[in-house]
Amino acid sequence: MNMTMTARSRGLRRSALAAGVLVIGSVAALPSAAYGQDANGGAASAAPQNETVSVSVKRHALSGQRVKVGGKVGSGADGRSVLIQQRAGKGWKTVARSSTRSGGRFSAYWRPQGTGRKSVRAFVRGADGAAPAQRVLKGGVTVYVPRVASYYGPGLYGNRTACGQTLTPSTLGVANRWLPCGTRVTFRYRGRSVTVPVIDRGPYSGSRIWDLTYATKQRLGFGSTGVVWSTR
Repeated sequence: MNMTMTARSRGLRRSALAAGVLVIGSVAALPSAAYGQDANGGAASAAPQNETVSVSVKRHALSGQRVKVGGKVGSGADGRSVLIQQRAGKGWKTVARSSTRSGGRFSAYWRPQGTGRKSVRAFVRGADGAAPAQRVLKGGVTVYVPRVASYYGPGLYGNRTACGQTLTPSTLGVANRWLPCGTRVTFRYRGRSVTVPVIDRGPYSGSRIWDLTYATKQRLGFGSTGVVWSTR
């Protein structure tokens, strides 16, 4: 073996060692993937790519009314099964199903039940061994029921409420006949939302469920009487 071939062999040996491969004699035994082969000598297949998914939905909804949930899988694949799920205890409950269309887009319809904030996600099972994809909607969806409300305050400022605080024009809160003092309730009216505590008792006339303080009414842009959405 001449000096040129010896130097070349040494160079190959050093390169192979640096790459972390086994060296036998002066020939580097490269991993089969380097030759585009699997361990059995066949063509190596690419590792399955994990899917991604996006989801969108209206953030405020009435209980029992149909809500559209839309989204898209990142690969753009059609025919993929999509589950719309709602948090149920420590797990998730499927509330709607869909399949992706051309471009990977999907839509489904969900009827939320009950009230309060609901955690919602889109779940797509992985294809060809890839991990499943999921996207939890940040902030969730707040679900309401319609309630008749009025407002109160003028003539009562400076008095103590049934829950023990002094009522003023700037007091945020609501009166209700049965909910415990301090219970927090979210209200929505014509695109505005506010969350306030129960601070008083009432109203005691008509079919009204809530008496909003003046400051609460102003935050919502509410009139004297009408229907608001509430989480209780």
